[in-house]
Amino acid sequence: MARARVEASGPSARLSDGSIASIVRSGFTNGWELEVAGTPQSHVDLDDPTHLHFEYVARMGAVIDRLRMPGQPLTAVHLGAGALTIPRYIEATRPGSRQQVIELEPELVNLVREHLPFPRGASIRVRIGDAREGLSRLPAGLVGNVDLLVSDVYSGSQTPAHLTTIEFYTAAMRLLAPDGVLLVNVADGKGLAFARRQVATVRAVLPEVIVLAEVQTLKGRRFGNLVIAASPVPLPTEWLPRLMAAGPHPAKVAQGAELDEFVRGARVATDADATPSPRPAASVFER
Repeated sequence: MARARVEASGPSARLSDGSIASIVRSGFTNGWELEVAGTPQSHVDLDDPTHLHFEYVARMGAVIDRLRMPGQPLTAVHLGAGALTIPRYIEATRPGSRQQVIELEPELVNLVREHLPFPRGASIRVRIGDAREGLSRLPAGLVGNVDLLVSDVYSGSQTPAHLTTIEFYTAAMRLLAPDGVLLVNVADGKGLAFARRQVATVRAVLPEVIVLAEVQTLKGRRFGNLVIAASPVPLPTEWLPRLMAAGPHPAKVAQGAELDEFVRGARVATDADATPSPRPAASVFER
């Protein structure tokens, strides 16, 4: 396994919007964290790529573990690179997977490549560009053949508005295999107005949807991350006990009538009226 090449002070790079991306040693566990403008974006443990430290990433990993047969290679597309935590996880747990990543910031990719090297021999292709525009530039052979599509795009601490709309999700879903799965990371706070619109928007494009989150986050009592999992076909009901057991705890999986109530009154987001995700208070990231 490649070792991180990180100086004690932590390497950094200036991104196109003037913000600073930096790699710092994790203060809580093994590994390293990528921060952008002071916001933690990714955690990577090069010695153990299956170690998913951030709770929402662990929930994504629990869904990914349910796809296909255990260890079977996947075809995956990732919108937003960060430090490539999920692509590394897939490479470790499903060797031979083919993965494409679209990332807007070339300097961020260069920073991560140099100081948190990718696994040797991994089939991970990183393409530079806007996530939405990049969908149309992916190889034609991916259309209708992607097992997993992950949307986890942030500009600083917010998801850009144009990556939250029904037009965006309609274009993205063309990539999915008939039983492929879309995973979306949504960050929201009290009242969950943004998250409710995102769930309503995804459900307008893909009929089968579940939401995974920490209990208090799903109740709208604290700022946090919710993971939307969606597919053209029903997600196997036998997933649910395993997803709950996988944690992190206390875990909640919302589906069916509960999700109907969750989105009641929420408008589908369109290119004409979408907004970025809410900016979290600085206290959310206090250590």
